[in-house]
Amino acid sequence: MAHATLSVTLPRRVWIAQISRDHPEATFRVLAGVPGQENGFALVNITGPDVESVAESMAAHDQITELSPAQVSEGELTVHFETTAPLLLFSSKESGMPLEPPIVIRDGEAEVDVTGSRARLSELADQLEAFGFTYRVEHVRERLHDSQLLSERQREVLVAAVEEGYYDTPRCCTLTELAERLDIAKSTCSETLHRAEETVIKRFVADLPTEDQDGELAAALAEP
Repeated sequence: MAHATLSVTLPRRVWIAQISRDHPEATFRVLAGVPGQENGFALVNITGPDVESVAESMAAHDQITELSPAQVSEGELTVHFETTAPLLLFSSKESGMPLEPPIVIRDGEAEVDVTGSRARLSELADQLEAFGFTYRVEHVRERLHDSQLLSERQREVLVAAVEEGYYDTPRCCTLTELAERLDIAKSTCSETLHRAEETVIKRFVADLPTEDQDGELAAALAEP
């Protein structure tokens, strides 16, 4: 399974692009969404200095056919709405690729996380382009469950090292003391810890965005 984070520029003809650009200080977090045949339904949390004005703009927009406040507080508003232009939801539906909430939107830009097969991710890229979106790839990587990163023994040694203060500054536990606690040879403890550290550090670095990830998503997904 591959995980991708995309920065998507919303087309100006869509209500959320217009309203988020008219209110650049506001942050929209789409918490849930369901595409219908022609319309879409979603729950969005809005934060900012003037959420009432944002809600008024939504209610007045001809692409919003229903708007119901679910929670209101100072500087924050959660609303359920229906729209005739749920293009992100349609892109998800047509590609068979669920969008992971929350989808965060600010000033006409949406940050979208997706996880699935590379074929589905490539189809999502095609659908985004078909619906008029432009996008930038922040990163694409294989998603592994944490249990797949380290062996059971490596997890045991690494967790013990953290608990005993081996990584504290100043260090509260020596390698010899850690090996004694685990009842293993010092050399075994050192090698196991080093292999665990190597895996964790390489995974961390692999998650960092790089310049070459700004190309087309389809090209990135073509990598084996």
